Amino acid sequence: MRVGQAAIALLAAAAIAWSAAKPAAAGDSGVPILLYHRFNPSRAAAPTVVTTPVFERQLNWLADHGYKVARLGAVVEALRDGAPIEPRTVVITADDGRRSQYTDMYPIILRHGTPVTLFVYTHAISAEPEALTWEQINEMAKSGLIDVQSHTYTHPHFARERARRRPADFAAFVVTELQGSKATIEERLKRPVKYLAWPYGSDAADLERAASAAGYCAAFVVAGRRARAGDDPFAMPRIVVRNADVGERFDRLLNLGGPQLAAAAEPPAACVATSETSSR
Repeated sequence: MRVGQAAIALLAAAAIAWSAAKPAAAGDSGVPILLYHRFNPSRAAAPTVVTTPVFERQLNWLADHGYKVARLGAVVEALRDGAPIEPRTVVITADDGRRSQYTDMYPIILRHGTPVTLFVYTHAISAEPEALTWEQINEMAKSGLIDVQSHTYTHPHFARERARRRPADFAAFVVTELQGSKATIEERLKRPVKYLAWPYGSDAADLERAASAAGYCAAFVVAGRRARAGDDPFAMPRIVVRNADVGERFDRLLNLGGPQLAAAAEPPAACVATSETSSR
């Protein structure tokens, strides 16, 4: 009897050791969705600027440590559906539609073959000196590496707008911001827009319901942790990357954890019906 118990104990210990050594699926531990803003060849003159040597160093670090940069849509849909995602999967996004994303980021993306999602607010495009032009956006989109999604129409601070507007005026304003940007990108690029990045975050469930009603499948905030299965689909977390995030600091950034938010709104039925279930 003692021999049988000893054998069972050894088998149990071996199983525990194997389980500990086995890498968790990315969907279990989460996927870091990285957020960049502006780029510069040599100077990080503001907290949101990453120099191109650092950006390339970060991409090389990901490749050297076995990370795969996946497309945002495939990861979002896999997390939503509970589908398996390869360990060491990461997503790269960039907000605002700044011109340096074309002049400084895009050549590096082409060299590395790295997919990136740009979230642009359309009021600025081809209108502000530091903004991208539609010609530049079209060129990048045609590369097959750049996906263009919505960052609203004028990049408003919704909490401040709510405080200064009447409820009916605010509701109409939200519809214009969400639908206007989506429609403009779809008309310009002739491809669907499914995702939204909230400027300054989303402060209430009614905004998330408005995003769902406008036809978005998911929306993103800055939350400083990995995105995980079961996250609120309209407040999915992203992690801001800064110029100082290299080496061990970049490694720590990729593994940030934090509290999970319960879902406040559901994606439209069409989003679920057309989902992809792989990060490939």
